[in-house]
Amino acid sequence: MDATSKPLASPHAGSVPRRTSAGLKLLEWNKLILTLIMAFLGLLMIVPFIWMISTSFKTPADVFVYPIKWLPNPFNWDHHVKVWTGDKSFVTYYLNSLKVSVISTTGAVFLSSFAAYGFSRVEFKGRNTMFLVYLSMMMVPPQVLFVPKFIMFEWAGIYNTHYALILPGMFTIFGVFMMRQFFLSIPYEISESAFLDGAGHFSIFFRLVLPLAKPALATLAVIDFSWHWNDYENALVFLIDERLYTVPLGLQNFILENTIDYNGMMAAATAGIVPMIVVFLLGQRFIIQGISNSAVKG
Repeated sequence: MDATSKPLASPHAGSVPRRTSAGLKLLEWNKLILTLIMAFLGLLMIVPFIWMISTSFKTPADVFVYPIKWLPNPFNWDHHVKVWTGDKSFVTYYLNSLKVSVISTTGAVFLSSFAAYGFSRVEFKGRNTMFLVYLSMMMVPPQVLFVPKFIMFEWAGIYNTHYALILPGMFTIFGVFMMRQFFLSIPYEISESAFLDGAGHFSIFFRLVLPLAKPALATLAVIDFSWHWNDYENALVFLIDERLYTVPLGLQNFILENTIDYNGMMAAATAGIVPMIVVFLLGQRFIIQGISNSAVKG
């Protein structure tokens, strides 16, 4: 064999698989179909929201007109004015809901984080067993606890006060579970290095773990705030005085003796979603930041 000659390379050696034009077109069509399906599902979810806003500006005669008039003609602002003025103004209900939701959410986020740190970073005997027992309480329906809580609140003297909503709202099993799972994803080397430098659990929790957990804290805050803002059952059971009513209970004012004021109810409901949108927008930056960091780590 000539020394200058080279052996023929195998046709499959070192070859990189390439997508054919037909495969690329099929992939593009699949993405287009999936996008259209998701857009259709998103439209289905937003239609009731659009109908709610549209109804809040209609006259009572146009509420159930078919086909639906999505753009009221003319726009009627009287229902929105009535929500914020008059004898049964929603201002009091809004302030009550903000008080209950903000305090409960703040307490729930802090206490859940504190308990989750203990379940994830502090070694003690029976830790996992205790966590499983604690987690099993999620299987108990909240309605089962109404009678025991009623008796306990009556005995403690907090029945028919906002404390009956705030104090139980500061403890959430889901929040502890969620924060624990996030804390477990933080490398243990960070805590070990802090221990070697002489830091204790409190210093590690406040100076290291919490700053890293901003995405999880923001997510829990958004979820927990929406829970408390929309809580109807607990407010219905534990509040009697109308001056203490929250927004979900205040919507009952639009249920009249012989009819229902749908326009006023939709106007109040439209105004009722504003705080949740604001909270979501405030926490959105941290949530997106957490998703981006996870993608980079992956």
